[in-house]
Amino acid sequence: MFLIIFESAAFVSITPRPRENFMELYALGANGMASDYYPNNSSLIQVGEDVTWYLGVGNQMGSMQLVDIRVKLGNQTILPPNDTTSQPSPAPQFAELTQFLADNGTWEIPFIWKILNFTTQQGLSRILQLEINNVTYTLQNAPACSGTASCRLRFIFELWTWNVAIDGFQFGWTDESQQRIAWLQLWFDISPGVH
Repeated sequence: MFLIIFESAAFVSITPRPRENFMELYALGANGMASDYYPNNSSLIQVGEDVTWYLGVGNQMGSMQLVDIRVKLGNQTILPPNDTTSQPSPAPQFAELTQFLADNGTWEIPFIWKILNFTTQQGLSRILQLEINNVTYTLQNAPACSGTASCRLRFIFELWTWNVAIDGFQFGWTDESQQRIAWLQLWFDISPGVH
């Protein structure tokens, strides 16, 4: 009986546990914490005002991954990514950040942005230019807001990974024949009267 217990304990202690493969995507505020996402604790952003976030990706896939964070701009009516069907958001993409990431590694990058140009015409407000990490982006087909109080918009960040089988990027990653996705969104407001 002692021999059976000893062999069972030895087997359990030396047998590797099944590994769960996954990726993670997160955003932190200006101080690298899950707080202080907006200047003066107000999501109402002024034209020319710097906003600092930190985006992070964690790789627990068991191998090096080529990851791509796709940056999209949405309003209140544009759909976010669909967790059930693993479909990306139809919001217009205007930037992307790409990096090789070692297994068990983390990639954390600053995302410092400001609105450079904003317009309101015929009751519709939209951002025309954004600056992200000192690069200017002119937005084509930027989503619009209607109304006179404030324009509520959001950045949608989607995690894409390189899939060797299709020789291209896929939304999310494949684990045991299942597609998994990671995405997040951060909302902000801009006043149509302030630009």
